[in-house]
Amino acid sequence: MFSKLISWFFGGLLLIVGILNIVFGNDADFGVFLMLLALLYFPPVTNYIKKQFGFPLPAWIKIVLAIFSIWANLAVGAIAEGFLF
Repeated sequence: MFSKLISWFFGGLLLIVGILNIVFGNDADFGVFLMLLALLYFPPVTNYIKKQFGFPLPAWIKIVLAIFSIWANLAVGAIAEGFLF
């Protein structure tokens, strides 16, 4: 249950940051990429992937993608340009 809450929270946060990159950032493609990446964190999408391919998306892949997305946002995203704070 706690992991699903974390997944919903991080997926929503990544979706918001993707929208910020599209609207305020200088790279709309990066914003679309972040929005698509955010879909991997929502439990209904993860359940769909599990049903279609027969195996779930491992938690370590989600953690690595989360670290990568945080690092990328702090380096080149809208957060780095000061639009969120």
